[in-house]
Parts: sequence; C-alpha cells; structure tokens
Amino acid sequence: MKVSLSHVVAACALSLTSACATIDRGTTEPFEIQTSPSGAQVRTSLGKGCAPTPCVIPGVSREADFTVSVQKEGYKTRSFKVMHARSEGTSAHLMTNVFTTAGVGAVIDANNGAMQELVPNPLIVTLEPTNDYARTGQKPVERIIDEAYDRYGGVNN
Repeated sequence: MKVSLSHVVAACALSLTSACATIDRGTTEPFEIQTSPSGAQVRTSLGKGCAPTPCVIPGVSREADFTVSVQKEGYKTRSFKVMHARSEGTSAHLMTNVFTTAGVGAVIDANNGAMQELVPNPLIVTLEPTNDYARTGQKPVERIIDEAYDRYGGVNN
C-alpha cells in the first residue's frame, strides 16, 4: 500500500489538533436541580432557568461559575453558588493528549473547559417553609388570638 505525503500531513494535522476530552465530554453539560418538596422554580445568574423541579438546564458551560435561586410559594427562597472544578476523570484524557498530540490536545482541553465539571451537580435542595403554619400545620398563637377576637367580638362581650 502506497501512502502519499498528503495522507501523512493530514494524519499529523488531525492528531495535533484533536483534544480528547473535548471530543469525549464536550465543553458543556446539563445542570440538574432536585428539590424537596418538588415543584419549585429555578433561575440562574446565567439567565437560564427551569421549572418545575426536578428539572435540568441543558448546555451549561463546564467553565461557568454562577448563582442558582430556587423558589416555591410558601417556602423561603434559597440561593446557591455553583462553581467549576477539574474533573476527577480527566487524567486519562490528559495522558492520551500528551502521547498522541504532543500536548497540544491537553492545552486545548484545559482552555475550553472540557476537563472541568460543575460542582455541585446535581444541586439537591431542601426548601424551608416561610412560617410555622406551613411547617407544622398549626396556626401561630397571634393568628389564633386574632381569629378569636374577630369571632367573639372582642374582650368585653
């Protein structure tokens, strides 16, 4: 079999421009939010959101750092910071890049976010009720007194 110079040049160019983690993992990932109770609305500082929970926001950059706000009627709004970190599983990609692309692929992967991951992902949130009635099913003492006052016409009757 005869190999032409153009085939050799094409193979070398392809190996030097490939980035293993970029091809295998991509530069974005879905971001998942789970809440207890379910049915909350989610907004991010990236301008993306989803509802009702549990839900997934697709296509979030692996290099993103952002804030997530979770809200549901009758519950306190909660905010969380999501950051990016080097993924534990990228060591194999790094070594493959060093041996097959003379390190060029590793530079590409490191700079486009392919070796990163969002932390935490999934984001698991327990929502807190806004008042005692929502949490315990019992009315606050002040509300009981007001209702009795309204029902019985005050203290002088």
